[in-house]
Amino acid sequence: MARKRTVAAAQLGPIALSESRASVVARLCALLAEARARGATFVVFPELALTTFFPRYVFEDEAELDRFYEGSLPGPDAAPLFEAAREAGIGFYLGFAERVEEAGRIRRFNTAITVDAAGRVIGRYRKVHLPGHAEPQPGRAFQHLEKRYFEPGNLGFPVFEGLGGKMGMLICNDRRWPEAYRVMGLQDVELVCLGYNTPLDHADHEEINVLSGFHNALSMQAGAYQNATWVIGAAKGGREEGSLMLAESCIIAPSGQIVAQATTMEDELVCATIDLDMGRPYKETFFDFARHREPEAYRLIVERKGPGPMLGAKSASEA
Repeated sequence: MARKRTVAAAQLGPIALSESRASVVARLCALLAEARARGATFVVFPELALTTFFPRYVFEDEAELDRFYEGSLPGPDAAPLFEAAREAGIGFYLGFAERVEEAGRIRRFNTAITVDAAGRVIGRYRKVHLPGHAEPQPGRAFQHLEKRYFEPGNLGFPVFEGLGGKMGMLICNDRRWPEAYRVMGLQDVELVCLGYNTPLDHADHEEINVLSGFHNALSMQAGAYQNATWVIGAAKGGREEGSLMLAESCIIAPSGQIVAQATTMEDELVCATIDLDMGRPYKETFFDFARHREPEAYRLIVERKGPGPMLGAKSASEA
């Protein structure tokens, strides 16, 4: 019997640096209300959904920086979202900046949680692949300082039970790394939730900037197809504090096909009814990992962090 669910990507338009948490949460609640009206039972919000994309700025004052982070959720600011979701019977994925005390020190992560329809946090993920720099770069109108304000996630790529299936999470730049999807694929993931904030003017190469939309879809479609999983990508879009952000939120099938996509750069809900069993034929044929994978041939992936010497081709007599 098909496991059909109606899900949504809740795209956000720009969030001003001066916009209050209460104002942002009200926007999230409005999207949630629309999701309920359209029959959705799960909503994916973007990366860093509660604030502007603050890594574009240089902050020297610790107190000024800390205002962008959350401790445990739901705190007083986000409580209305949790309450509205619980009343509507809708689960959600939410990206935020996390400040936590661990191992005797303060740590900061770019984090996402998945919350079930009863308001319980059932999954937590911390972004592993942090883009950008740790120090400001000269000559840039906008910085990209995720390596300054966050440390790489320490929770791996967990898969957990939710929405009647197996769910996983990624955040923004993670989508460009096939290893991230494959680790979840090896846990039989069926739905990957992915929030992103992608500036179109932060790369040093214009030829890369103009292909941002193409690369965004390409990476998510490849991850979906090669691991036979649904992917829901939710963006922050529009011109935020002068910086243009890619929108193009979308829902992608295990076939790699985009089944629904945003058409604006503003707050917009993208809905689709998905079948969590759709990936099964792919997992039984092309991507039957147990039958076809050869892990010994891939050892370089985990043995090296960056490029190194070529291994060289071996002849049959040398092998």
